[in-house]
Amino acid sequence: MNLFTIGLVLDTTGKVFIGLAVLMVHRHVFREHKIDADVLRTMRKEWALTLAGILLIVVGAVLQLIYHLE
Repeated sequence: MNLFTIGLVLDTTGKVFIGLAVLMVHRHVFREHKIDADVLRTMRKEWALTLAGILLIVVGAVLQLIYHLE
């Protein structure tokens, strides 16, 4: 596997993580119709998943950039 492929996989995975995190909270708020401790706990999970997604997007982009500059 080359750097471009690894970068593309990490970039895509990061975007999926961010999408899933947003969907988790929206689904929870939609079901509860209020923000309580349970929703706040889900939001904390969303925060961690979103940070992981952003990190994967950045690493994936850097790997793709390195590949294209070689």
